[in-house]
Amino acid sequence: MFYDGWYGFGMHAFWWLFWVILIAGVVWAMGRGSGGRQRERETPLETLRRRYARGEVSTQEYEERKAILERDSSRSPEKR
Repeated sequence: MFYDGWYGFGMHAFWWLFWVILIAGVVWAMGRGSGGRQRERETPLETLRRRYARGEVSTQEYEERKAILERDSSRSPEKR
């Protein structure tokens, strides 16, 4: 009979492997597609604006840090 010995075990292992790969592929595809496009990295100025909007920094502190960030971002790459 063909189902005796290693042949039966090989087919059993094949089907387990098939289902594991299939389920992993579906989970991967769902995770990749559900996020739409990935969120871009937030700039330091955007972080400062968000913190100011939440009230985590004062107006004076916001203006000081904003000026520093704008000054630093206007530098040419050679000076960095």
